[in-house]
Amino acid sequence: MINAQISELKNLLKTPKDIVIVPHRNPDGDAMGSTLALYHYLKLYNHNAIVIAPNDYPDFLKWLPGDDTVLKFEMQQDECTTLINNADLIFTLDFNAFHRAGNQMAEVLESSTAIKIMIDHHQQPDDYAKYTYSDISMSSTCEMVYNFIEMLGDDDKINAIIATCIYVGIMTDTGSFRFPATTSRTHQVIGNLIDKGADNSQIHNNIYDTNSYSRLQLLGRAMQNLKVMPELRTAYMTLSQSELDEFNYKKGDTEGFVNYALSLKDIIFAAIFIESQQDQIIKISLRSKGEFSVNEFSRAHFNGGGHTNAAGGRSDDDMATTLNKFISILPQYKQDLNQ
Repeated sequence: MINAQISELKNLLKTPKDIVIVPHRNPDGDAMGSTLALYHYLKLYNHNAIVIAPNDYPDFLKWLPGDDTVLKFEMQQDECTTLINNADLIFTLDFNAFHRAGNQMAEVLESSTAIKIMIDHHQQPDDYAKYTYSDISMSSTCEMVYNFIEMLGDDDKINAIIATCIYVGIMTDTGSFRFPATTSRTHQVIGNLIDKGADNSQIHNNIYDTNSYSRLQLLGRAMQNLKVMPELRTAYMTLSQSELDEFNYKKGDTEGFVNYALSLKDIIFAAIFIESQQDQIIKISLRSKGEFSVNEFSRAHFNGGGHTNAAGGRSDDDMATTLNKFISILPQYKQDLNQ
């Protein structure tokens, strides 16, 4: 984002506005952390700001400061549509294409005449925003929100509440600071957030140390279903709808499961395939190490995308057909997977 755009945004934000802040569908820690951090920042300037999530999100994120103010488009469609239509500004955070908000919400966002501002770190952004802060090298959208506030000259306005929200997104999107996009700058930001009041130990406990017995059983089943293809340095897991039901699946329960497959020695590509009868799709999460791009793989074959080493996708086929497709495609990438 260039200095001229920052100057224009500062002028826009000088007087109170009606502002809607939107994360992607099925929001994760970075999506909710970034949107709520920005919400709390804008409230300091008396803006009439509201976070509208496309749908619900996991319980382990619902302790975040400001969670009780978040509206869900899927459950409150009329109210949310009115707010979007009446907004002066719309911030879209942690996604860069309207369809990532879900088809119905995407239509409302597209038709809105509000000025749109994108803050995101995913590849290949769409060109819908008047102001775009896009940087695929960043660890997380939360780190970008920190930078954004700093660009506006307001880093002194980051209080313990804002720091907590930003910390959550950086921690979760970096895999607790172990993924390659974690830089020395990321650690400097984290240090500043702790100095400003983010309780790093408590945040970690709130996110990661709240497992239910049924979630651990579900993880056990996913591990039982683990398949390894050593010649292609690939491992994958599956979870059917009946298995989800057996272990009382709740939104967010499968978060991080795919990383267990990726942790296997000599494996550089991992996937998990999760059946959703409600959506009539197979949800796919992909992870990789090194130069193998799961973003390109997902875009080419499974209607998805994301980052080089972390992406998502979907299949409209049943589980067996989806797995057969996945397995049949892999030999095309044998050279890349064995570099």
